[in-house]
Amino acid sequence: MKRGLDRSPEPAPDWAGVNAAPDGALLTMPADIDAGFRDPRQRLVVISAPDVLGGRVAMRGDAAPGADLLADPDLRVEDVVIHEDHGVGVMTALERVEVDGVERDALRLEYHGGASILAPVEEFGRIWRYGAEREAVTLDRLHTDAWTKRRAELSADIDRTAEHLVELARRRRETPGVVIRPPKPAYARLAARFPYPETRDQAAAIEAVLEDLASGRMMNRLVCGDVGFGKTEVALRAATAAALCGFQVALVAPTTVLARQHYDSVRRRFAGTDIKVARLSRLASTKEAAEVKARLADGSIQIVVGTHAIAGKDVAFQNLGLLIIDEEQRFGAALKQRLRDLAPEAHLLTMTATPIPRTLQLAMVGIEDVSVIATPPARRRPIRTFLAPFDAATVRTALLRERRRGGQSFVVAPRIDDLGPLADELQRLVPELKTHVVHGELPPEEADDVMVRFAAGDGDVLLATNIIESGLDVPRANTMLVARADLFGLAQLHQLRGRVGRGRAQGVAYLFHDADAELPDVTRARLSTLEAFDRLGSGLAISARDLELRGAGDLLGDEQAGHVKLIGTALYQRLLSRAVRVAKGEIEGPEWTPQLNVGVSGAISETYVPDPTVRINLYARLARLTSTEEVDAFAEELEDRFGALPDETQAFLDLARIQALAVAARVAKVDAGPKAIALTPAPGVAAKDFAKAELETSGDRLLWRGEVPDGRDRAQAIIELLETLA
Repeated sequence: MKRGLDRSPEPAPDWAGVNAAPDGALLTMPADIDAGFRDPRQRLVVISAPDVLGGRVAMRGDAAPGADLLADPDLRVEDVVIHEDHGVGVMTALERVEVDGVERDALRLEYHGGASILAPVEEFGRIWRYGAEREAVTLDRLHTDAWTKRRAELSADIDRTAEHLVELARRRRETPGVVIRPPKPAYARLAARFPYPETRDQAAAIEAVLEDLASGRMMNRLVCGDVGFGKTEVALRAATAAALCGFQVALVAPTTVLARQHYDSVRRRFAGTDIKVARLSRLASTKEAAEVKARLADGSIQIVVGTHAIAGKDVAFQNLGLLIIDEEQRFGAALKQRLRDLAPEAHLLTMTATPIPRTLQLAMVGIEDVSVIATPPARRRPIRTFLAPFDAATVRTALLRERRRGGQSFVVAPRIDDLGPLADELQRLVPELKTHVVHGELPPEEADDVMVRFAAGDGDVLLATNIIESGLDVPRANTMLVARADLFGLAQLHQLRGRVGRGRAQGVAYLFHDADAELPDVTRARLSTLEAFDRLGSGLAISARDLELRGAGDLLGDEQAGHVKLIGTALYQRLLSRAVRVAKGEIEGPEWTPQLNVGVSGAISETYVPDPTVRINLYARLARLTSTEEVDAFAEELEDRFGALPDETQAFLDLARIQALAVAARVAKVDAGPKAIALTPAPGVAAKDFAKAELETSGDRLLWRGEVPDGRDRAQAIIELLETLA
């Protein structure tokens, strides 16, 4: 090294030049690296600038989970459930029963005609919430083959669906996409214009998008995140990368107001650069639109922000590399396909707070790439939500309270025809407040002007249809009243209430229904979802509930929605997920559950977890865990929530570990006594396939001979044996 420092370094053009240099050469080469590295063979340590100075998106800790989009819905007594072996029934109680002198928990399931069964804890993983009211379903009959036949037919159909979905995903993965890998210094300078630190989820989403763009395959990524959680910044980073690499970008929004908001954000981000930004919507004059289209065709505009006008037949791009669709649930499939046809090999980024059921289902089974932004912005507070019959006194109190704290309010109606009577009612109830009215039949320029002036502080109340659902950012708005909320969809209502409470003040949303009519139970259950899911980041949970209520829609055809109605969302999700894994070749063969006859018993005791509903769901969760790592994490959660684990709960967790290891080791049955442990291989696996010298082969079983202790010590011995096989 001393010899090298006596000479001036020679520049190397690239890594090939470095490799071709003679021993002892001293070279320099600019290298754009994200992090340093060690090469022990060369006794080399490289330290990069981000290692020393840090980086804006350098995050500590694990990324927030985004793949687990939907946890299994909680099970409760009196829920309609579906048992994989017996069909649709009602869960009536969690009971303690004695088996071979040992007390155990079991679920009482009631079927047609009042017949019932007791399902032991080993079967809890085969019981799923059905997602319907008891009065709306027909319970299955026990001791017939009707359910078995129905299940077999459904499974065959779901297998075909999975094969087709996997084929679609394979074709998409194999479709080449343009490689977008921006120069890091220029990208970092534009990224630094974001005035806030990225949240952990935001950083993970940005990193995933950049990896997709650089992969050489066509990106098709969905970014889920609640209103105001930072999805737009993910889109801006993707647009930055594409524009810096010389590609055009199209950002499409469902409304002119949202398109205008995005246009202002994009224009600010690229101000003072050579990247040209334009917008295209119905608000543009004929002359302006023609000029934008001409400049898109010749490539002199790099980024265009607009509405569905971008999908017009006379719109053409010179080099479209990235298509961004915001609020994808507001676009029909035909329009999204027209947008895709603008450039079939362009990367696609879609964003939503509440994905439609079909999109959510595809994401849940791993067909779509998904990033979830669940981290709320700093100081954002949940929107308090109330469901109530329409009441004039409540309306006046809510609007005047908002006025007194210096804020503004929205009053939303489902139809334009409702606005006139509501305007008269507001004039009677709160004549002292200034009210503006906006709806979709106003001339675009007038509607835009009303909303922009209201956002700037002109007026106390904005009376509107759901035209305000997307894109209207009113910092002082903290109260929303929705008339006839039963006529709106869950996703619409969640988007609407996201318009309020975007600052430090507490946001409030009132969901009113007709006071003179009884609200049907199904509708009340649907609207109560908004009350239950009023926490920050609940858009995905609401979409999941919407999926449970409505079904996945047209995955491949109408029959798939019918399947969801027949067997419930939770079981359908499980069957489709497994079928997709089989179709991908990740797993093979029929599903099986190991039998354990090991002389060890355990339970989540009533004294440890007194609430039966909590115990039921802990049993169900544990039964669906598939690795010892997951069981260990579950044990840590139990200890954190309920305190030190009692012996019988420890023993029960050991049984779960044995079950997971048996599956991994392809062992269908485990028998254990004082002198030996016997393992029966799974179907299709021969004992000789294990080839373990310390095990004897006895017929179709493997034997381990030796002193086998009792209790938890026996469980540990079995675990150690299975670990050697797994």
